[in-house]
Amino acid sequence: MKTVLGRCLPAGLVAMGLLLVGCSSIDARTTEYVGAPHAAPTSAAQVAVLRTEPTRPHVRLGEVLIDASIEPPPAISEVEQKLREQAASIGGDAAVVVYDRIQPVATYVEGPLWNRDIRDVEGRKLKAVVIKYQ
Repeated sequence: MKTVLGRCLPAGLVAMGLLLVGCSSIDARTTEYVGAPHAAPTSAAQVAVLRTEPTRPHVRLGEVLIDASIEPPPAISEVEQKLREQAASIGGDAAVVVYDRIQPVATYVEGPLWNRDIRDVEGRKLKAVVIKYQ
């Protein structure tokens, strides 16, 4: 048993708590547009991450939405790789970032009934449009 703040806790519980404290996370969802071309998957290594829409002719295939932790944040290279993998899964040649910001993703209440504090949990939200060049 480990003693933490004067309380005895099983060693496994302490170890799990330490693992959770240092973990960053990245969650991604991909949505293909209805009526858009449905392309075969491409190679994630070939998908470009762009900040502006290209002038080269292209079609929009769908969107990728990424949720990432900010405390601790994952490496930006991991976020970009996840974006490339998701875009490649629906046949994209590039992912055009529409927004990338830190915003509240949840809210919780703490404290006694008569003196509660409302706290926000923030996370990184990134949205990109997946395109295929013509």
